[in-house]
Amino acid sequence: MDIPVGILGIGTYFPPQIETAADLVERTGIPEAVLREKMGIRQRHIAGDADSISVMASKAAQRAIEQAGIAPAEINVVVSHGSEHKDHVVWNAAGKIQHNVGAVNAYAFEMYALCAGAPITINAVKSMMQADPTLRYGLLAAASRENDLINYQNQRARFMFNFGAGAGALVLARGLNRNVILGASAFTDGSLSETVMLTTDMIGDGPAVLGDLRGRLDVRNAEYMGERLGQTSLPNFVRVIREAVEKSGATLADVKFLGLVHMKKSFFLEILDAVGLTSEQSVYLEDYGHIQSVDQALALQLGLEQGKIRPGDLIVLAGAGTGYTWSAVAVRWG
Repeated sequence: MDIPVGILGIGTYFPPQIETAADLVERTGIPEAVLREKMGIRQRHIAGDADSISVMASKAAQRAIEQAGIAPAEINVVVSHGSEHKDHVVWNAAGKIQHNVGAVNAYAFEMYALCAGAPITINAVKSMMQADPTLRYGLLAAASRENDLINYQNQRARFMFNFGAGAGALVLARGLNRNVILGASAFTDGSLSETVMLTTDMIGDGPAVLGDLRGRLDVRNAEYMGERLGQTSLPNFVRVIREAVEKSGATLADVKFLGLVHMKKSFFLEILDAVGLTSEQSVYLEDYGHIQSVDQALALQLGLEQGKIRPGDLIVLAGAGTGYTWSAVAVRWG
């Protein structure tokens, strides 16, 4: 029988600076009503100079550890699954996070699957903890400020205009019989692997160099990407959500809450409808924007705060990231 692994603590951090939809009108050339109602950007947080990936992730991690009620020294493994736009390139951000939070008895490494990273990392660390009895507590932390990498004059990058900044973290516990992590699923369409990349072609009016990086995110072969995602994104979301639930010994009809990455409102509602849920069984991140693989911890936290997740509920956290990967993980809450 598998040893249960559950979620013991949740933490988030968001920089204090906020940009509203009105603030983006001049830069994007998009009317405020479209930004708010179609793209789902009411406001988002913007990182300051001191809000590096490791700093934000460490602040979220400290809050998750406090909620878990454990000492940092009890943590056995630290995994960073946040942005590659981090303090330094070719660098293990997890080690810095481990040091910042005082997890002196842990080892630390990174996992990276862009905006699909959280469900994949949760499942991977769960499996590690089940296989190794010395891994009693695991810390998963992610942060993103990829909004820095967007040229708002580049209409090919329009679907990334919702990027915001912030961090999220989870503490997992081996042998915990509540908030138990169940089945998971992921799927990659590698034909889209080179459609979104950091390039120097669309730097625009901003600084050419950002920390150790040079360039901006751009879409190559936008026509193919739009056509392919139009055909496959909804079925692939439904596929990974359904497979995660079925691996948990349940059906879609048993799901009570779905935590999704931020996306345009119409597609968000389309996914919910496709799996038999309503907007009252999810949270829409219009006050935060899309914060890469932070979105799932944020959705979980907001769902609990808003009373949308109750003891005994089967919930699913799902995401999709350029590459292009879809992922989902099921949790029995309470």
